[in-house]
Amino acid sequence: MKFAAMRLIEQEMTAYRLARSRGEYDMAWCHLERAHILSQPYLRQHLANHRAMLAFAFRQRDWSEALGQIFRLILAPIGALTGKLPIGNTGRSTVSAFQPMPIPPDLLELLQDGMGE
Repeated sequence: MKFAAMRLIEQEMTAYRLARSRGEYDMAWCHLERAHILSQPYLRQHLANHRAMLAFAFRQRDWSEALGQIFRLILAPIGALTGKLPIGNTGRSTVSAFQPMPIPPDLLELLQDGMGE
């Protein structure tokens, strides 16, 4: 499952960069959120995702989002150490950092398909 998740994270990050380069900012955030959902169990990737969200927020001059990402960069290691990560959470500052959320069905299916690898 880890290999499948890593591959999916990279696909979402590639899609994020492409959308960002095209000026499709809502779609770019969508791909960052999906990468966040996938990266939560893996601290290095989880932190990298929040760093990307922080950089994108700065790029858009969205100071509220940037502040929320700084907060989440501090919280992520604590959540990893305690095992209290809100599964499915999209990682944006517009949602509670502690709120579990449903995993999108297509991501869940892709992860389950990758379990046999």
